[in-house]
Amino acid sequence: MARKTPRKVARRVARKAPRRTAQNLRAARASKAQLKAPRKRVAADKKAAAGALPQWTPAEIEEAFRRFQAAMPEPKGELEHINPFTLLVAVVLSAQATDAGVNKATPALFAAADTPAKDGRAWARRACRSWSRPSASFAPRRRTSSALSQKLVEEHGGEVPRDREALEALPGVGRKTANVVLNIAFGEPTIAVDTHIFRVGNRTGLATGKTPFEVEMKLNEVVPPKYRLHAHHWLILHGRYVCVARRPLCERCLIADLCKWPGKTVATVANP
Repeated sequence: MARKTPRKVARRVARKAPRRTAQNLRAARASKAQLKAPRKRVAADKKAAAGALPQWTPAEIEEAFRRFQAAMPEPKGELEHINPFTLLVAVVLSAQATDAGVNKATPALFAAADTPAKDGRAWARRACRSWSRPSASFAPRRRTSSALSQKLVEEHGGEVPRDREALEALPGVGRKTANVVLNIAFGEPTIAVDTHIFRVGNRTGLATGKTPFEVEMKLNEVVPPKYRLHAHHWLILHGRYVCVARRPLCERCLIADLCKWPGKTVATVANP
């Protein structure tokens, strides 16, 4: 084998240097593009949140929900439950965790206590025993759910009330939780604005607002009555799996051509 002299090595390095430099330049450009993309999305989201997007027409809103219905005629919530009481407890617990995390914890809990006990403290003891190694983040909510069950027994005969005021008077229950229970357990056309619906409403321009309550009121105004029962599920699932926070999957979006968001990543070709 011919011996590599210093001169030969130097020539070899010199031949490879341009290729390596070009690769480095391409990598640097790609890196800069990745840095700019989130900034553009953030800027677009700020513009949307400020209410600076074009308004949707009634025909566009009708078409958007027609597509949601065609894709998923009977949408369901993802929190596992047995009855209105277990749904209420699951929603209260979900304030501190994801639906998937709650679903891992609640089967044993609901197997031991699927209704409020006669004594709230007894229910709490059974709940704690049935809960295998609960997350620390659940502990305050678990205490809240035991107080909630006690109040249900004392003031509502152990039944979950079908009334917003009565629901919001229960420990750990706010407007969003009450809306979820009214919608899923009792078939009321309520819209519970969580972080996903808040993002979708503002980002698309469908229902802008600075607070969840403002977005809820706007949705109640613009969503056609025939779609209102399932609007909650369509919008939350869309925000959870398509119009996600960091990198929206515009290429999979059913309403990309209707959406007013300036940060869209696909051409606006009408969906069927």
